[in-house]
Amino acid sequence: MKKPFLKRMGDFLEGKGFYIVLFLCVAAIGISGYYLFTSLSPEEADATVNAPVHITVTPTPTAPSQPPATPTPVQTPKPVQTTNPAVSDTPAPAAAGTTTQTVPTVFAWPVQGEVLSDFSVETLAYDQTMEDWRVHAALDLAAAAGTEVRATAAGTVTDLVEDALMGTTVVIDHGAGLTSTYANLAAVPTVEVGDSVLAGDVIGAVGQTAIAESALPDHLHFVMQQDGEPVNPLDYLPD
Repeated sequence: MKKPFLKRMGDFLEGKGFYIVLFLCVAAIGISGYYLFTSLSPEEADATVNAPVHITVTPTPTAPSQPPATPTPVQTPKPVQTTNPAVSDTPAPAAAGTTTQTVPTVFAWPVQGEVLSDFSVETLAYDQTMEDWRVHAALDLAAAAGTEVRATAAGTVTDLVEDALMGTTVVIDHGAGLTSTYANLAAVPTVEVGDSVLAGDVIGAVGQTAIAESALPDHLHFVMQQDGEPVNPLDYLPD
């Protein structure tokens, strides 16, 4: 009895099916390998790499050449002729307003009167006004108020002071570091700063402005200094 078709196909596949499936798998792998191999062919890679590359270089425009600048000639200055001034043996005159002071050789008493308080810097002397013992770096010469006070030597008036203790004061510079100071003067002296005086010239009058010596009779407080240090006026005044 002849078997039906489906039965015969089932028997066939059951007996030969394994080999058929194996063949189809091998064929599928072969076809896939072929296409993979052909896609990675060295000829195609070389063709891609060896393709010519076109590079376009655009030249940089250059500025138009200019003719070289014509150098400007440098003018050499002409030497200036100078003449040597004539040398004169005559000394040039001193500038206006300048004076040359020399050490005075003539001294005069500023006032004529008794010495009320002597010069004393090494021994303390009693001060009647302050009622204490202190040095006295001056001569106190008795003279009535209003008596003219004269410069003791030639010089220049350098200061007019209203001293809180010694009253109206005039300072004269005699040169070479020697100065004289006149205190307890009347309120208005007769000289001004910058005045030049000679020995015996009137510079003011005895007053009563020195409150630090108000206990004494009317007098002139007279000071002399050498290089800022007090010196005894009696060493300069004539006998």
